[in-house]
Amino acid sequence: MRADPPEKSDTTPTSAIDGAQSRIMSTIRSICVYCGSSPGTNPEFAEIARAFGQILAENGITLVYGGGARGLMGALARAVHDNGGSVVGIIPDFLKSRERMFAGAHEIVVTRDMHERKRLMFERADAFVALPGGVGTLEELVEQLTWSQLGRHSKPILIANINGFWDPLLELLDHMKRSGFISSELAIDYKVVDRVQDILPAIEAAAAVAEAAPASAVIERM
Repeated sequence: MRADPPEKSDTTPTSAIDGAQSRIMSTIRSICVYCGSSPGTNPEFAEIARAFGQILAENGITLVYGGGARGLMGALARAVHDNGGSVVGIIPDFLKSRERMFAGAHEIVVTRDMHERKRLMFERADAFVALPGGVGTLEELVEQLTWSQLGRHSKPILIANINGFWDPLLELLDHMKRSGFISSELAIDYKVVDRVQDILPAIEAAAAVAEAAPASAVIERM
């Protein structure tokens, strides 16, 4: 179910990492981040991507992502790399030129197609974060929400609602619930934050809850 986001803050991305890098998370070793292969129209999106990349690196958390060097994807991956972190890029063969693979990745996996890419991204990650992005980002996020809803995994899913970017999606999900298409028996478990420094604490809290719950089935193949 949806978590109430914290109050809006004017904290800048450069200071957003304060307090978010104090220790390595005990249960989260890698995070899959979905985000745009374009920078978007708001410069803060790229700033947030860079700030989160620094947070991941300074907490010793491996970035698992789509492997590209453009847009928010590239900003995120370069920030992890430049701050001494580990980057795993997973990209289908037909996108190698279009999205331009990030040469600084510690590991690049080239897949046959999008299905294999998404399966490997799932397998390599302990949690999922959605930054702003386009249709591909939305599709990847919704797929993880669906798998979680169906009980196929209990890995934390977090929506980084930077500047209200995901407000329309969150309203749609609430509309689906009000209309009876998302029931308490098939609830969607995700967290929402609007500040970059809140991402890791929210994921850690969700992971702790998941560990305390009975083990659920984990998807093996799509």
